[in-house]
Amino acid sequence: MSTHTLKGKNVLVAAGAKNLGGLISRQAAEAGANVAIHYNSESTRPQAEETLAAVEAAGTRGVILTGNLTKPQAVEQLFADAEATLGTIDVAVNTVGKVLRKPIVETSEDEYDSMFDINSKAAYFFIKEAGLRLNDGGKIITIVTSLLAAFTDGYSTYAGGKSPVEHFTRAAAKEFAGRGISVTAIAPGPMDTPFFYGQETPERVAFHKSQALGGELTKIEDIAPIVSFLATDGWWITGQTIFANGGYTTR
Repeated sequence: MSTHTLKGKNVLVAAGAKNLGGLISRQAAEAGANVAIHYNSESTRPQAEETLAAVEAAGTRGVILTGNLTKPQAVEQLFADAEATLGTIDVAVNTVGKVLRKPIVETSEDEYDSMFDINSKAAYFFIKEAGLRLNDGGKIITIVTSLLAAFTDGYSTYAGGKSPVEHFTRAAAKEFAGRGISVTAIAPGPMDTPFFYGQETPERVAFHKSQALGGELTKIEDIAPIVSFLATDGWWITGQTIFANGGYTTR
């Protein structure tokens, strides 16, 4: 039986400085968790520091850490550094992702490699390291995309790069079950963040909005509470991909 609270737990959020990751970090602290906030590029450091300040203002401990998680050694270092500051991690959340909208015939090998490194390889080794290091009864949560259930053009390397995470999640859920660790993936719909708008035309944005409840895009505020739920009361859900998209698409 898992504990149903984050109070006193240690949470690691990959890409936890801004947008969805930043909100997850803040809500974890508000729920009583200590939070390790990972960021990738130096340009994001100011947001990481703002999120750290919010975590500390909530009365819990935090730390900001950086690293290129497409390198397995950097993933190992991230967990080691988080443990050194906070103690053994209880909840590991990976919000790392990169979006590219481009026809297959225009996609280069470098673009393909980058998309799969960020969306697939980093996710694999994050799950691996979490499986090695998490406390018994821990939780591993990866953000994927509702494009996994869509039939559309343009997103071959994004949907393709995220799709293996479902298989990683299922395998890890079985392999880590003996230690009471649940492993899940959340698939948001098109999200109202800068990552989305850079890839789409106004007409396509309007279409995406028209496909979901209330004619809205998915908001980070729609997804972060699901992360909180899976990390606490929802611990019995494991090996699943949860399509949280306001009815945008399903299987």
